Amino acid sequence: PMYLFLSNLSLLDACYISVTVPKMPHDLVSENGAISFPGCFSQVCCLLSSVGVEFFLLTAMAYDRYVAICNPLRYMMVMNHTVCTMLATASWLCGFFNSLIQTALVWRLPFCRSNIIHHFFCDIPPLLVLACTDTSPNELAMLLVGGVVGFTCSLFTIVSYG
Repeated sequence: PMYLFLSNLSLLDACYISVTVPKMPHDLVSENGAISFPGCFSQVCCLLSSVGVEFFLLTAMAYDRYVAICNPLRYMMVMNHTVCTMLATASWLCGFFNSLIQTALVWRLPFCRSNIIHHFFCDIPPLLVLACTDTSPNELAMLLVGGVVGFTCSLFTIVSYG
């Protein structure tokens, strides 16, 4: 079961690189480092998905290690292939759902300022600066969603190692 989680984690690391790095060489070579809004939002969504999946996947891996250490004789019965596949799938689904929520909160904002972002990849804070309206509700909602996900996953991981 551990190798299923490790293979998911390695796939996730490949996703991190493929989200941010391909645009960077293009921007370095060309004078124009522009990216369209849909392209920027797809990059934000994929990056946030990767972050969310990593949180959930590391939490599932902590539970796997908890069962292996605390119940070694029942490990293969508790962490069978079906349970591990369900945990990995749930990690991916929760990560994508988290990113869709956060990306949708930014997508609905009207943008009227300069469309230049001085970063080599798109992220939510620079996009919020470009918005024409008050972004404090968006910031609060993203803080709550990110805080709940981060705190819950961290709490479960700490408890499982404790």
